[in-house]
Amino acid sequence: MSVVKASNVYKVFGKRQNEVVKRLEEGADRDDLTKLGTAAVIDASFEVEAGEIFVVMGLSGSGKSTLIRTLNGLWSPTAGSVEVLGTDIASIDAAALRKVRTDHVSMVFQHFALLPHRTVRDNAAYAMEIRGTAKVERDQAADRWLKAVGLDGWGDKYPEQLSGGMQQRVGLARALAAETDILLMDEAFSALDPLIRREMQEQLVELQGELKKTIIFITHDLNEAMFLGDRIAVMRNGRIVQVGTPEEILTDPANDYVAQFVHDVDRARVLTASNVMEKARQVVTNQNGPRVALRSMRESNASAVYVTDRHRKFLGVVSDRDCIDHLRGGAKTLDEIIKPAATSASPDDLLIELFLPSSESPLPVPVTDDEDQLVGVVPRATLLAALGNQTSNDQTSDDDQSAGSTAVEWTAPVDTGIIDQVLAETGDASEAETASSRGDL
Repeated sequence: MSVVKASNVYKVFGKRQNEVVKRLEEGADRDDLTKLGTAAVIDASFEVEAGEIFVVMGLSGSGKSTLIRTLNGLWSPTAGSVEVLGTDIASIDAAALRKVRTDHVSMVFQHFALLPHRTVRDNAAYAMEIRGTAKVERDQAADRWLKAVGLDGWGDKYPEQLSGGMQQRVGLARALAAETDILLMDEAFSALDPLIRREMQEQLVELQGELKKTIIFITHDLNEAMFLGDRIAVMRNGRIVQVGTPEEILTDPANDYVAQFVHDVDRARVLTASNVMEKARQVVTNQNGPRVALRSMRESNASAVYVTDRHRKFLGVVSDRDCIDHLRGGAKTLDEIIKPAATSASPDDLLIELFLPSSESPLPVPVTDDEDQLVGVVPRATLLAALGNQTSNDQTSDDDQSAGSTAVEWTAPVDTGIIDQVLAETGDASEAETASSRGDL
């Protein structure tokens, strides 16, 4: 069951609210109805699952802040319903609504909303005080949460003695100390300087990894939405125009507005290896031996290939020169010449984390899962193409994979004629004929 569910929510301000809703349902444009009322939210529907960060993003006037106020009952929907943990909060009385807010919903505001005459500790403990928690217990809890947000030892200070970033940490500690299921954050970091804002974003992600709260986060900053959100709802003119993961919104925008909105997003901080990886084509198993490995390198014009076991567990790489020396020495397996890969990636690694490994690898960056199985590769050409607004469906050719792998080589690939000669010398009749026709023998 979803924790928060909005179904066909409208919020209209003005004297003729119901008429505005009716006209909107019939297809009227909200700009044509301003004399009847102001439609701030129009037919909004979404569900928020337990433990996810759901970001509502839009420009000023898009309706996002109005929407979040319907989620905690500050404003009742003109039409539609909002359910919190299965309870339609528009249909309950004031006492029941207060209990929902006290027990299940807390909020972090853009402008901190701290009480200036109270200490930092008392501000953090305020929700527990309202709830009737004993002073010793609430002070201990407040100190624990202040420490969690990086304000250990600041409990006796007053808000005016703190920087803006520190004050917002108090606001976050206050919301966390309430120990509610749902955390609403309305432009919580928008008033902060860029560096402090990034610190707060990173801290929220770190805390979320431990606490698994259900967070609904309002922002006008797309990069912030992409960094924080498990899913994002994009709003425009009161309507939700797309709901999806950051990757879905970035790579498959619902319309031209969303496409334009995401055009300047730093894709390297949003897309992951799994979004752009391709099937590995330069792969042999450790049972194949050096002859098969040499043929694979000759066909792809590469100086190395990946090696896996029969179950696709990634073992490392072998080079063409090692295979030649090994083959001339009479070896039949690759085990003695497999070297660890310079690097590897997990499917969840961000593209920005792959640039350095890609520049240092003689092959496309291998992508391995939790069981060390090779699940794909990220060629250098694909990595760059993904950042140039091409989607992960734009696959590179075999030549692209090998070209991407030779930008930084251990050495240049051994000439194919030499490989044919070595294969012929070590007993491959078909290779002997090829080498003879080329004049290599």
